[in-house]
Amino acid sequence: MEKKKISQLKKQATKIRKHIIDEVYSAASGHPGGSLSCADILTVLYFHEMKVDVKNPRWTDRDRFVLSKGHCAPALYATLAEKGFFPVEELNKFRNIESYLQGHPSMKDVPGVDMSTGSLGQGISAAVGMALAAKLDKKDYRVYAILGDGEIEEGQVWEACMAAAHYKLDNLTAFLDHNGLQIDGKITDIMSPEVVEDKFRAFGWKVVNANGHDYSQINEAIEEAKKTKGMPVMVVADTIKGKGVSFMENAAGWHGSAPNKEQRDQAVAELDAFLAKLEVE
Repeated sequence: MEKKKISQLKKQATKIRKHIIDEVYSAASGHPGGSLSCADILTVLYFHEMKVDVKNPRWTDRDRFVLSKGHCAPALYATLAEKGFFPVEELNKFRNIESYLQGHPSMKDVPGVDMSTGSLGQGISAAVGMALAAKLDKKDYRVYAILGDGEIEEGQVWEACMAAAHYKLDNLTAFLDHNGLQIDGKITDIMSPEVVEDKFRAFGWKVVNANGHDYSQINEAIEEAKKTKGMPVMVVADTIKGKGVSFMENAAGWHGSAPNKEQRDQAVAELDAFLAKLEVE
């Protein structure tokens, strides 16, 4: 991936991170940690890879995306708004009772959302169904999903993974947001799913490892997935929970906590400083 493109993606992801902070701050609730950790993956998907049409969100031949860890809606909403599916100004109404931007994505209410998610494990199941439908309809669109590493403690995830392998869904690429933390602490302390690579391989998936904050590696993983035939691909993306905000990084306490005004201002100042640095570079 060219340096100019990487710079553009970095700027876009930083804007998305600023929106995430402001969304959760405005609502005084939400999930910033895991939203920040998957922002770079979403940026590459929506601003480099996926075929979508903001003027026709239900375009039949579009690529599909499912945020299986639906509580990280702030990241998806920010990405969709920056892409142009709805006005950026709407983000400040996040979780407002009068807003369509509720705490978990709704495909009935939010332009650009392909599947309503929230109950963990169900999103990847829906993504498997979408990929199977593409095969049956002889369509060439691709299906992408992001799961949380705490989420894969859910048994339904593995039922879906068995089905994806059984039906040879090579049009399905899932990303595991592997930040090592969930709401109650380290995934290895709560209900360890490790070694995740070995598990997905055992369930018939091709596994690709990537740094989930390195745009070239994310892109290379997607390209590898597109070349893979006869099996779905799981990209195990090593990430940092709270990425981009110093006091949120690697802190499980920010899984589902909103910043106060002082914390919000510090977070935005850090992200603005990073944006300014990118402009100089």
